[in-house]
Amino acid sequence: IQKWGIEGIGAFMIHGRSRLQRYSRLADWDYIAQVASSQSSDYPKIPVIGNGDIFSYNDYEETILKRVGEGGDTDNMLLPTAMLGRGALIKPWLPTEIKERRHWDISATERLDMLKDFVRYGLEHYGSDQQGVNNTRRFLLEWLSFLHRYVPVGMLEVLPQQMNHRPPQNMCGRNDLETLMLSKNCADWIKISEMLLGPVPEDFQFVPKHKANSY
Repeated sequence: IQKWGIEGIGAFMIHGRSRLQRYSRLADWDYIAQVASSQSSDYPKIPVIGNGDIFSYNDYEETILKRVGEGGDTDNMLLPTAMLGRGALIKPWLPTEIKERRHWDISATERLDMLKDFVRYGLEHYGSDQQGVNNTRRFLLEWLSFLHRYVPVGMLEVLPQQMNHRPPQNMCGRNDLETLMLSKNCADWIKISEMLLGPVPEDFQFVPKHKANSY
């Protein structure tokens, strides 16, 4: 990339897994750091944004902050930050946790408020007619196929939750809403959508588009 000589490149992103691995292996952050620090001094050096498996502020500090030397090593500063992927889909409040360096035991009610905002934005964008409702519901259900993977902080035996760890089957939350949000059943995701967008037709079905060979 350095040799391309394209002016104006502010950074480039590396995902620490191969395409064939998908999510069956953890991201290799040592490799990402090696790429960032092995750039040629014959060309302008470009900061690298790493990506993969960041699910808590601990993950961010382990992958990014520990690699930035106290002495301000220029090579270490070539890996200045990270991109959030699945972590932000499962925990949209993850940037707040990283910024404030805390594990947020967010309530089911607070999470439902986020869904209400999502639905409101969807209807503003797609319209409030039947087609707009259908589009908004479809994207809401796709998002719920990620959101259910979150296990509330107050229910964890060990902090933080790991991205590739599957929660136990049939978990019960601290209230009915939290239990519903923990469900892996598509029918329960549809129930949540009905709380926000009204009932679905009797023959309505949903199968998430996202498929992976690992959690």
